[in-house]
Amino acid sequence: MGRGPSIEGRKNAVDAKRGKIFTKVIREISVAARAGGGDPAGNPRLRVAIDKGLAVNMSKDVIERAVKKATGELEGVEYEEIRYEGYAPGGVAVIVDCLTDNRVRTVADVRHAFGKFGGNMGTEGSVAFMFNKLGVLSYDTGADEDAITEAAIEAGADDVTVYDDGAIDVVTSPDAFGEVKAAMEAAGLAPGFAEVTMRADNDIAVEGDTAEQVKKLLAWLEDMDDVQNVYSNADLGAAA
Repeated sequence: MGRGPSIEGRKNAVDAKRGKIFTKVIREISVAARAGGGDPAGNPRLRVAIDKGLAVNMSKDVIERAVKKATGELEGVEYEEIRYEGYAPGGVAVIVDCLTDNRVRTVADVRHAFGKFGGNMGTEGSVAFMFNKLGVLSYDTGADEDAITEAAIEAGADDVTVYDDGAIDVVTSPDAFGEVKAAMEAAGLAPGFAEVTMRADNDIAVEGDTAEQVKKLLAWLEDMDDVQNVYSNADLGAAA
């Protein structure tokens, strides 16, 4: 009978994953604070980044230190925002948003990932036109559809999508995201998950070996320290 990893091995793996999440959130807080100031009340992007940190149990001290480094109160690293675009196998469009202190390293790593899994990098704007930036507040199956819909309309959301399994998405413009989220929470309807993201106009269904390669590419990119977010128009439902 085979043996799984030891408790220590599993703990180390969890700690490593948690460390990567913290790295990404701290970089987002840093860039947001540097761009819009260290006061979350007047900086919606920073407010969203801090919420992400709190959601993964990041301490307020760590968050405050990241903000101070970004605003010059403490010495810190300056990160640059870069977006790469390309295609995965099957013609799947991919957007890779990065925060990095070394552009040369990052572009080489992203290009290597695309090549390793049968994709290829494209030029700026080659796939971004297929996506829309929007805010999404997600509610799990069993949520009160009528209450959420009414509150979302009142809060100024753009759309409410109810899925076959009963899950609900409230969709907003990026600018209205923070205001709508706050209004929903004030109404006692805090979402299970909320983010500003990119969604494709149309998805591309892939299956079999192609789907496996797409999944491996997306997972590889998401695991890179310099990568903040990966978006694609892959419909992997048939490969699940």
